Formats: sequence, structure tokens, C-alpha cells
Amino acid sequence: MPSPASDPDGEQPEVSDRRVGGEVRTADRTSARTAALNQLLLAAVVSVLAFLMLGNGFTGDVALFFSGVLVVVALTAVAIALPWSRVPLWWTALIPLGDIVGIALMRMADTTAGTALLWTFPVLWLASSFALAGFVGGLGLTVGMYAITATLAPHQSVSFGTLLLPVVLTAIGATSYSSARRAAAQRRLLRRQAEILAQALERSRHQEQTLSEVFDTVDFEVVRIERGVLTTITSDAHAHLHQLMPDRDGVAPVLYQADGTTPLPPDEQPLARALRGEEFSDQRVWFEPVPGERRALSITVRLLPGAVDHDDAGAVMVSRDVTAEMRALQARDMLVSSVSHELRTPLTSIIGHIELALDEPGLPAAAASSLEIADRNADRLLTLVGDVLKASSTSDGVALAMQPRDVDVLDIVKSSAQSFITGESSRNVTIDLSRALPARGYVDPLRLRQVVDNLVSNAIKYNREGGRVSLVTATRGRKTLILVEDTGVGLDEDDLANIFQRYYRGAAVRRTDVEGSGLGLSISREIIRRLGGDIFVHSTLGVGSTFTVSIPSVRPGADADASVGRSDPQEAGVT
Repeated sequence: MPSPASDPDGEQPEVSDRRVGGEVRTADRTSARTAALNQLLLAAVVSVLAFLMLGNGFTGDVALFFSGVLVVVALTAVAIALPWSRVPLWWTALIPLGDIVGIALMRMADTTAGTALLWTFPVLWLASSFALAGFVGGLGLTVGMYAITATLAPHQSVSFGTLLLPVVLTAIGATSYSSARRAAAQRRLLRRQAEILAQALERSRHQEQTLSEVFDTVDFEVVRIERGVLTTITSDAHAHLHQLMPDRDGVAPVLYQADGTTPLPPDEQPLARALRGEEFSDQRVWFEPVPGERRALSITVRLLPGAVDHDDAGAVMVSRDVTAEMRALQARDMLVSSVSHELRTPLTSIIGHIELALDEPGLPAAAASSLEIADRNADRLLTLVGDVLKASSTSDGVALAMQPRDVDVLDIVKSSAQSFITGESSRNVTIDLSRALPARGYVDPLRLRQVVDNLVSNAIKYNREGGRVSLVTATRGRKTLILVEDTGVGLDEDDLANIFQRYYRGAAVRRTDVEGSGLGLSISREIIRRLGGDIFVHSTLGVGSTFTVSIPSVRPGADADASVGRSDPQEAGVT
């Protein structure tokens, strides 16, 4: 039997909640509909019962019987006509209570007619709709009416059947009350869950709107790659990546490397690498979205969790338009190269005339000392100009021309160390060569000496007074390793990420009084990479740094076992 507190059609309540017997009830239009339905059902049963009893020759008190029927019919009319949404909810309980009285009148008319079973309807209604108060009150009134009718009935004897009805009504009422409690608890739980879901949905919508607004204000595009398909998850106002995709005929656009002139092979293009499952950062490419207009993009790809475990979770690709930045860098390199070339000629002339002046016989000692200072500083300035030229992307490339051959790496490292041990810039730093083992390399000896000199110079300049620099060399297979370990200022995570960039000087380095251009490591890495190797760094702030140079030990295509002076890196302490 429906409860006034619930809407069978699932409609939401329209007025405020009211608390009855510890349960939250709702007085709204559903109360009127539920009361009318319950009462109409009872009225229909009473009407059928009255018709059957009169048709079969009713032997009881007809007037009293129809008085009870009229009470039920009148209450039905009230249930249909009364605007329950405007009256207190408790008034609804008057209808089933009145039904109990009406059924009692019908029973008093004839105790043998079985009309006492009609009490089941109001007992169910009160127990299910009005909580414990309705259950106890309705059952108490019903049992009282039953006792009165049994007492007043002539020749009524107490038997098992007499006691059975109150027990049955009690069981029915308790079952209805318990079911109503469970239903109410489930409704409350569903309401709370609905509120939680509504709040979560609202938060999700707000976050999505915020994310969309944020991405609309930045100059990069984020796309999701899943199963070979690109799905834009931000505003596609720029849509750079879509212009890099092959056309309908499968023809990929022409892309260029960071220098803007070297074509990028199709298998090295960002999309191809991303679809292969590669992860990379800041790959810069040039392309022409329209003829005559060139744009540069910086593209980064990160695999999503799960993609690492080969679950095909996909990746996220971020593109950023760096055209203005790249053109500014090109303009800077052109300016630096031009200025450096203009400075080199007068510097060479200055150094030449200073050397001629130093060779003059009878030169006073004070003048000679001043000229020597000027000569050293002019040499240093010329070296700096050379570094700037080498770092410039518009350099003619002559300065970095390579002539690799088989060399003795140990001799190069020892010569470099000796020049610093006997020099004025040693700063009482100990250079340890105990772990430098015989090693061979297929490199340009002059360029390798330039790299080793730069690394050892840095290890001394940024070391503490009286510190230590350890030089390690070893060969395994086709690779030779050169390690430069120091006990200096060290580098933090930001420095490690940018240490090989041009003109970059780390925070810890800037706190020292040592001057520098920030070009040495950039040039050194460029040299080693042109020789077919690379430079790596490991550092702890305040403890020291270790730079590892990896170079080819033999000529490409040659047998590594034929290399002379092969050594075991573990013997030198290299892992």
C-alpha cells in the first residue's frame, strides 16, 4: 500500500518537509493522491461486500450496517475533495481512524459476516504512513473496537478464532511498519546519493569550464593520443598539430629541424615518434601552414600511466608556437656572430703589437709587467670571442671542423692535468690521476683536449679551496669513458636541466666570484656529439659534480677487440 511520504510516480515533493514520529514526511500533492487511492480501494471493497450481503439476504441490523458503509463513503469523499497540501499532515490520519470506527459499526451489525477483516486496510495505512505512532495508535484502536464489538455481540463466546484476528492484525501492522521504515531508509540513502552525485557533477562541470577557460588563454595545444587517433582536449584555436598530420592521400607535410633548413625524415617527425610510443621533450620543428609563411613548434610527448605497462593507455602531446622565440634566437646568433667577427681582427692586431713590444730590448721591467698583463687579458678576450663564434648557429663551421683519428686518450688527459697543476689557477686543488687507465679513442685530439681542458678548468674554478679533482679514463668495447669528478659547489635540479644551454650559468655558480660566459659546456657537448659521443652529468648541491664523457674507442666499422690499450672500467671504479 503506498505511503503518503512517497510518490508512486517518482515526482519530487513540492512543499516543505515535516517530521512525524521521528521520520521525515512530506505533505504535498502526493498525500492527497495517496489518501484518495487508499480510501477508494477500501470503499470499493465495502461496496462490493454490501452488495453481496444484501443480495444474499442480510440477517443483521441493516441500519447499523449502512451507517458504517456511509462513514466509509463519506471519508472517501473527504479524501478526494480535501486539499491536503494546505492542511497539516496529521489530518490524513483521521481518515483511517474514521474507517476503523465505520468498520466497527458494520461488525456490530453482524459479527458473523467477517467484516472485521476490513480493519486490515486502515491498520496497513496507519502503520506504513505514520511510523510507530500510527502503528501503535491504529492497532490499539482496532483491537479496542474489536473487543467492544465482541462484548456487545449476543451469544459471543471467546474461542481461538476470536483471538486470531488481533494477532493477525498485529503481524500485518508490524510487517507494514518495518517495510515502511526500510523503504524510508532507502529513500533517504538514495536522496543522499543523488545529492552527492549532483555535487560531483556540478564540480566536474565547473572544473571542465575552468580548464577550458584556462587553456583558451594560453598559446599551446594539448591533444590525447589513443590507439593511433588524436583527440583534442583543449580549445583547438591554434590547431597546430592537425596541420602536421598526413593529408587524405597519406602525404605527410614537409617538416624541418630546429635549424629551419634540414628536412626532418618522416620517421623522426613528432607524430610518428609519438605513435610509436616514444616520450620526448621540446622537439622543435619548422613547417609551412600556408605557402610563404613558416612557423616553429616546440612539441613534448608524455606517456600516460598504463602506456608504460603496454596497456595502450596512450599519451599526451603538447605543442607550443615558438616562432617568435626561434627568430629572436636566430637574430641574436647573427648579431653575436657579426660582432665577434668584427672584434677578432682588432684583437689579433692588439696581441701581435703587444708581443712585438715585449720583444723590444731594454724594455723597463714595469712596462714589461704591464704589457704581460695586457697580453694575458687580450688572449682571454680572444678566447671568449672564439667561444662565442663557436656557439653561434650562424658560424661558418670552420671552427668546429673535425679530423678524428686513433689517439691515446690517457696522454691527452695527463697533458691537460699537467697544464693545470703547474698553472696559476690551480687554487691548491689536488688533481688525482690514480684511476686514469690506458684508453684509446677515435677522436680529434685537439677538440678532445679542448673539452677536457674546459671540464678540468670548471672543476677547479668551482671547487673549494684545497679540494680535489679526480680524472678517470677507461675503455670497454666501442666506448671510452672520461670522468671528471670534483668536490665543488655542485648543481641543483634546475641547473642539471639547463647546464648545457648556451649562456646559462647555474645559481650555485653565480653565487661564486668566478667569471664565465656560460658557453664552455655547450661547446664541449657540441664537440663530443660531433665526434659520435655525448656528455652526461651527475651532481649533488654542496657536494660536487661528475661529468662523464663518452667517445668512440675505435673507428666506425673497426673491430673493437683490435683497439690498443683496452681497459676495464670497473678496474678504474667506473660503473
